[in-house]
Amino acid sequence: MSKPAASSSRRHPEPTPDPRVLRCVRQAVMAGLALVVVWPAARGHSEWIGWLPLWLVGMPLSAWWALYRFRLPARWRNRQAAPRRRGPQARRARRPVRARWSQVA
Repeated sequence: MSKPAASSSRRHPEPTPDPRVLRCVRQAVMAGLALVVVWPAARGHSEWIGWLPLWLVGMPLSAWWALYRFRLPARWRNRQAAPRRRGPQARRARRPVRARWSQVA
């Protein structure tokens, strides 16, 4: 008896975000990026909210990534893990018993 060839991702397709929300977030990222590139004051710091590029570019980008449920790019997902080393675990060298007792006294 053989296993089915279909992968689990085909049986359970990952849901895609709502296109309307995705479009709004994408527009926020582009608008924030344009502001940071074109307007020098947008690269600065605000007393109320802190570093402006974080809020204009970084947070919309993280929201965009969150819409896709924090999936990694396909290149990273398909990468093979490095083989684990098999062998004895390193041990700390122990000093002779007499040397330890001579330091205490």
